[in-house]
Amino acid sequence: MKATKKQQKEIQDLLSTITNSLRAFSLKLTGNLNDAEDLYQDTALRIMTNAEKYNPGTNFKAWAVTIMRNIFINNYRKKVRRNLIIDQTPNNYYINSGNKTVLNDGENDVTFSELQELVDRLQDDFRVPFLMAYQGYKYDEIAEQLGSPLGTIKSRIFFARKKLQKMYEEAMREKVVA
Repeated sequence: MKATKKQQKEIQDLLSTITNSLRAFSLKLTGNLNDAEDLYQDTALRIMTNAEKYNPGTNFKAWAVTIMRNIFINNYRKKVRRNLIIDQTPNNYYINSGNKTVLNDGENDVTFSELQELVDRLQDDFRVPFLMAYQGYKYDEIAEQLGSPLGTIKSRIFFARKKLQKMYEEAMREKVVA
């Protein structure tokens, strides 16, 4: 059964009264302005094409939010099936990213033993968390094992990388001069 023009007009009027709420909810779900706008538009379209399914006198906003939530969940499930989900944890790890391997010519320029020597010259406060991260431990696991706050571990690993980068640049300059 298709909605009458009167039903569609009523649905449009109701939709215009909750547009701001729906946009805010879509942004909360997606966390991204472009995706939120797409979600809102998909929801508005679905509401208009299913106007005849709305029961007048019931909570329109709840009905619309349910439609939006269901569209979001369905889209999320599609993305999971396509392996396009990015893990947005503080550690910035990618999950389900496939088997792509990036070739790196770095091993031609510097040997592992040279890098190990640079790492060994770091202070223990920086070297230990850095090596644990290198071995695959997550930041929170390192923090727990070392009994330090998560922020401290993250900053120590960050500064260890910066120090290693600086030490590496100096070593390469010395190599070029020699």
